[in-house]
Amino acid sequence: MAYLKLGEILINQDLITSEQLQKAIDVQKKEGGRIGEVFIKLGLITEENMTEAIGLQLGVPYYSSDNPELLKPKTGLGLKEIISSDFCHKNCVLPLSKHLNSLTCAVCDPLDLLLLDNLKRITNHEINVVVATRGSLQKAIADFHKTEAKEEGMASMLDAAVESSYEKSNEDGPTIAVKKSTAAELSLDKLIEKAGEAPVIKLVDLIIRQAIDDRASDIHIEPFDNKIYLRYRIDGKLYNIPPPAPHFHLPIVSRIKILSKLDIAEKRLPQDGTITAKLEDREVDLRISTVPTIWGEKVVMRILDKAAVPLELAGLGFDAKQIEALRKALASPHGLFFVTGPTGSGKSTTLYSAVNETVDPSKNIVTAEDPVEYKLDGINQVSVKPSIGLTFATALKAFLRQDPDIIMVGETRDLETASICVRAALTGHFVLSTLHTNDAASAITRLVDIGVPHYLLTPSLTMILAQRLARRLCLDCKEPYEPDPGQHQGIVFESDLIYRPKGCDECSHTGYHGRLVVAEVLEVNDEIRVLIGNEATALEIKNAARKNGMSTVFESGIKKVDQGETSYEEICRISVE
Repeated sequence: MAYLKLGEILINQDLITSEQLQKAIDVQKKEGGRIGEVFIKLGLITEENMTEAIGLQLGVPYYSSDNPELLKPKTGLGLKEIISSDFCHKNCVLPLSKHLNSLTCAVCDPLDLLLLDNLKRITNHEINVVVATRGSLQKAIADFHKTEAKEEGMASMLDAAVESSYEKSNEDGPTIAVKKSTAAELSLDKLIEKAGEAPVIKLVDLIIRQAIDDRASDIHIEPFDNKIYLRYRIDGKLYNIPPPAPHFHLPIVSRIKILSKLDIAEKRLPQDGTITAKLEDREVDLRISTVPTIWGEKVVMRILDKAAVPLELAGLGFDAKQIEALRKALASPHGLFFVTGPTGSGKSTTLYSAVNETVDPSKNIVTAEDPVEYKLDGINQVSVKPSIGLTFATALKAFLRQDPDIIMVGETRDLETASICVRAALTGHFVLSTLHTNDAASAITRLVDIGVPHYLLTPSLTMILAQRLARRLCLDCKEPYEPDPGQHQGIVFESDLIYRPKGCDECSHTGYHGRLVVAEVLEVNDEIRVLIGNEATALEIKNAARKNGMSTVFESGIKKVDQGETSYEEICRISVE
């Protein structure tokens, strides 16, 4: 392959013209410097353009700033010990991976031969390079070593907490130990005192921060006889985490209660509260639930991190056809839109994303939720409180006097709520809500079962979306294989290769990283309306929808297996056929 000069590559990419190239060469002759830097100085290209072109020129992989995951070093390889933090920052170099005697590093200047020689000398490895812009590389280096400092800080916090516990045990005797006898005898003042100690404060911060960093959706703190279980729910599954010592249980629970403004002295009844955790760059809400068990209070903290959840339909996993249908339905001036599925299937997130799509200064949007999970700008959100009579139905009645355009109801649980939703949809409002059913067509049966007549559903329903959450295959380690129809219920995949989980450091050896929506979208057209009016069964409605092009949850899942996004086993696990 012929060697191309940088200017020729930029011309081939239609980034500059021949005249602009000649102008840059003239400037270079007068002022000196590299030609790429001259292009940038003249405003002809960006640093990103130049870096990509250099990568093409040298045959070196280029890592775009649009995909920061590529600049995330592999864990568990001791990369931080191979090249020091100071060297990385000073020379703008980041070690990414290591295999045998070969080390792959990201650099912003692959022509810096002195740097490459120094890397080879200090690491005693053969050096492979990838190229990235200086800005994206500096950010990746800062993130990499910030994580290192944070991990060291966490370890020291835990050490300090343990050391403090031993000191307190020696000073105060057995009063701090969480035995059945002493735990019950601790006074309110003592609980508050222990909860306010620095090691306990740091330990609770550590538990919450680590869970957020691990992408956990829930934190479980569970007391048992002379031990504590600490578990994080990640991608829908619970994983054991190394727990603190048993005698920390009471101070930890007390600290969480203080933060969430719960009654620290009440240990006999369940309690619910909220905490707002302030991180360096954002705030994260936590929903707290305590339940008394025979060994003490169990605490579950639901993490509601809007930054970790893309509240937009395009980022959840819907395919292009489904997104088009959803947006068409959401553009309707009136109607009833339901999201259905079992607990933990992502209904609330989809509902929030759908409402987010409708935000418009010309529209009045109101929501009734139990509780409010994500705070959205431009939307009037109400948290229902049944204990004082503020139910979904009560809120809905009030909303209808508030000149609404769009109404979101967290869940349709009873006839009164369902009836008001239908009435609102029939009187010119667009209403969104959720139901607990296994598929889309069953939502109609469910509404009829709670008392909504068919003749009201026929004109009001616009769309029903049924969904599940499937775990995404880890991009770093997913393993291709040839599908065998005999092992896959006779299913013939379009792709010659599909993928299965393997496990690596990036996914904590689970083979999966993140989740995506697998859905069936039932558009209520004229044919479906006739069937509803004729009191057709859920199966008849489902079959008609499939003839009109609807893919079931299982069928949508198989498409995602074909596309390499998830595994066949995962679709079988989450599907109900």
